[in-house]
Amino acid sequence: MSFAGIKVVDFTTTIAGPHCSRLLADLGADVIKIEAPDGDMMRTRPPIRGKSSAMFGQLNVAKRSVVLNLKSPQAIEAARKLIEGADVVVENYRPGVMKRLGLDYDSVKQINPRLIYCAISGYGQTGPSASLPAYAPVVHAASGYDLAHLSYQPGRTKPDNGGIWIGDVLTGTYAFGAISAALHHREKTGTGQFIDVSMLESMLTLTLIEMQAAQFDYTPLARGFAEPLKTKDGYILVAIASEPTFQAAAAATDNPGWTTDPRYARYADRRANWHLFLGELEAWTSSHTTAECVEKFNKHGVPCAAYRTVAEAMQDPQLVHRGSLFEAQDAAGTFKALNQPFQMSGDGRRISNAAPSLGEHTLEVLKGLGYTDEDISQMAGGG
Repeated sequence: MSFAGIKVVDFTTTIAGPHCSRLLADLGADVIKIEAPDGDMMRTRPPIRGKSSAMFGQLNVAKRSVVLNLKSPQAIEAARKLIEGADVVVENYRPGVMKRLGLDYDSVKQINPRLIYCAISGYGQTGPSASLPAYAPVVHAASGYDLAHLSYQPGRTKPDNGGIWIGDVLTGTYAFGAISAALHHREKTGTGQFIDVSMLESMLTLTLIEMQAAQFDYTPLARGFAEPLKTKDGYILVAIASEPTFQAAAAATDNPGWTTDPRYARYADRRANWHLFLGELEAWTSSHTTAECVEKFNKHGVPCAAYRTVAEAMQDPQLVHRGSLFEAQDAAGTFKALNQPFQMSGDGRRISNAAPSLGEHTLEVLKGLGYTDEDISQMAGGG
């Protein structure tokens, strides 16, 4: 495993941080999840089976759970001992919290100079917005992402409701990449470092066209190059983003005249008349079923997809072929969870498919630090 032997102390909650540390655990890292006595808030998020959240489970498979009440000096000392022997620390508290606890990078690098310390936050660790509270939908709005998306919805003025927390997963993935790079750097130099990951900046990476358009005299298409097209029994998405796919779409729909039509033949003209072109394309798709459209477009190499629910997507034979889903386990039983979306020829999967119960590994980990049963009993008695 790529990260076998790497110890991660994980102070994160909710989605972004746990997603990052789950990716590390997937590649063999020993991730010790530090939880407050009432646990990560995701433990209460449905679907709940018994007393276990499948959402929490997917984010925290293969980790060890240790309960430490960081309001207690003894718990802080135990956390410092864990950090002293760790390779990586990940946290996503609001900036300043870890410093107040004496667990910030400047404090702990003295006891572990090789430590890689990753702090995930909404806006970064410094600056005028650093102390602002942030959840993914808030940052979606602040980053310009939501209005950029709205600009491709003709006739609409109100942004979409935010139900899918893109910013969390994206930021957690960037944090994972940065930690991986820092581990490589330490292998070369022997030194650790501090990593500051911002959700705002992560979200801005999704607005490539809009960011460049904002600086120059260029206005993106009012309608995106790919949008839902009606079929006889639903909708299909067709992406015609290149000259070969345009020509293939003309062949697939028996419209060879598109390739010589002065409105569409050249990219610049096609772009100027995009609404007309999509109208003609939709006239064709609406006279065929979704399955017929998909078959035709696939046959001619035109990127397309029927709109599916997540439940339908999970049944895709391609995911079955790749082993993309696995049976995860928790105290309530089993559920399907997603493997990391990449495969490496030299690496296997995570060591465990189990999500930890709250505090399941507290005794095991504390005893590994040298605490006796009496020490642990005293700590528990003192809160």
